[in-house]
Amino acid sequence: MNRYIPNQHGAWAMLVVPFLCGLSLSGASWLHVPLFLCWLVMYLFSFPLLLWIKTGRAARYRQPTLLYGVLLVPLLTTIVCMEPQLLWYSVILLLFFIPNMYFARKRKERALLNDVLAIVLFCSFVFPAAFVGKDMNWATASHLFLMLVLYFCGTAVYVKTMIREKNNRIYYRISVCYHLLLLLLAGWWNVWLMIPAAILLLRSIWLPHLPLNIKTVGMIEILGAMLVCVSLIGFNN
Repeated sequence: MNRYIPNQHGAWAMLVVPFLCGLSLSGASWLHVPLFLCWLVMYLFSFPLLLWIKTGRAARYRQPTLLYGVLLVPLLTTIVCMEPQLLWYSVILLLFFIPNMYFARKRKERALLNDVLAIVLFCSFVFPAAFVGKDMNWATASHLFLMLVLYFCGTAVYVKTMIREKNNRIYYRISVCYHLLLLLLAGWWNVWLMIPAAILLLRSIWLPHLPLNIKTVGMIEILGAMLVCVSLIGFNN
């Protein structure tokens, strides 16, 4: 099953949180169901595809790639037929996915720049999620998109201090300073946003000193993402 189901816990949060935030901005529509299913299958499709590009092991990853590709066609068709304007979003997805394929080919998919590009791509889903609703405010959606990008970029740096750069003092200082700035920025936006920002700062200071395994780190980040999601939805409504 590890060929079919991604084991990156943090990516699931990035998959769901922007959708929920976009949904909260414009109200629910029946089209949100195929839209999210399409988004989910696209993510599942990209997982074996990138591994195929990285390893060159066609025999191992061809089947899951083709399976998700076949499932993706009717979902994409439904979305495009109902909302042809969303074709512009496919161009954005492609532009950001090309660098992901490059980093996978070079076996540098854990590079920080690749993480940032993936974060921007995931967070951009707030726009189509808001667009297919009953009423969309582009200014509010853009504001929410920016806050999500800032949050997940901080998480990307912090997670490196927990796993691949656990003993790297430079990464640790960057993570703590970033979250301190995020706390100040949250206070400038809205004083209530300082509560989740303060919790994120404390976790960036304290948790890197604890012997946590990868699964535990991922589960903690899912909880953190839920906290941020609830806070942002409450702030923007």
